[in-house]
Amino acid sequence: MSKFKIAAVFATAALALGACGGGGSGDASADAGSGPPKLKQKNSYTVGFAAQQSDHPWTLALARSIQDEAQKRGHKIVFTDAQGQTAKQVQDVESLIAQGVDAILITPREEGPLARAVIKARDAGIPVFLIDRSVDSSVAQAGRDYVTFIGSDFVAEGRKAGEWLVKAAGGKGKILELSGTTGSSAAKDRAEGFREAVKGTELEIVATQDGDFVRDKGRQKMEAMIQQHPEATVVFAHNDEMALGAITALEAAGRRPGKDVTVVSIDGQKEALQAIIDGKLGATVECNPRFGPKAFDVLEAYGRGEKVETTMVNDDAFFDASNAATALPNAY
Repeated sequence: MSKFKIAAVFATAALALGACGGGGSGDASADAGSGPPKLKQKNSYTVGFAAQQSDHPWTLALARSIQDEAQKRGHKIVFTDAQGQTAKQVQDVESLIAQGVDAILITPREEGPLARAVIKARDAGIPVFLIDRSVDSSVAQAGRDYVTFIGSDFVAEGRKAGEWLVKAAGGKGKILELSGTTGSSAAKDRAEGFREAVKGTELEIVATQDGDFVRDKGRQKMEAMIQQHPEATVVFAHNDEMALGAITALEAAGRRPGKDVTVVSIDGQKEALQAIIDGKLGATVECNPRFGPKAFDVLEAYGRGEKVETTMVNDDAFFDASNAATALPNAY
């Protein structure tokens, strides 16, 4: 990612805590009753981007989209990477507060801890925009504590995957589920939607393991599950990376993905579309990572004092054997 101008922040926790009473261009007097802090209109903003990780195709595509769009519009991005660690992401947000950025974009790793980090930013007078994942609404709410959530409908994604599977598997089968990060809104909601779709059928989830949205963890978890449940005929992975890891594990175990095991996942990355074309992955529900244009449209509108919706849901596609080849050239 060297072609992107990234300002890394490594402020100490003491520095961050010491600056929580001040902020960027927001209204430091904002409280839970007055809505999120305001954002002064500027030609150029310094925007903190607290990424939960940037180490696989989806998160890298998201980071590139945010950075490219900021550069295009003349804004400065102060980028932090939590490297898949919730405690570090909380500290990263505190560091961005200490830097006095104008606004903060967060892709929350876990709902609870990052909700409390949102409150710290609010109290510092810095408006927050949540990207991709949400936070615990009992702690922080859109339109009150942060400006808006921009992302996909994770419940709908899980439901679409389940509905496709019901048809593809004839409503019968034993399912191995590779769940995303425990405590994340993506994992919780995708599981909920999938279960809604398969309820009342003869499809049964016989095992669920947390693969943390990581390919190699997905492979390792699948190796163990397929040994424990050799009767399984379906794999549902909460993202493509884990699905691709599962395919590797299944093949190593002598199983044939796409023939005696049906695999369905979520994200829509290029390698997953190729796996559909190759007949190994049945389908994937798109979760588009290119948030940059919408995120900065909303941020700039908020700076102009315009009304911003508290929830903005992306219109995502669905990929299977009927359209994977056509979509492949534009996939991330």
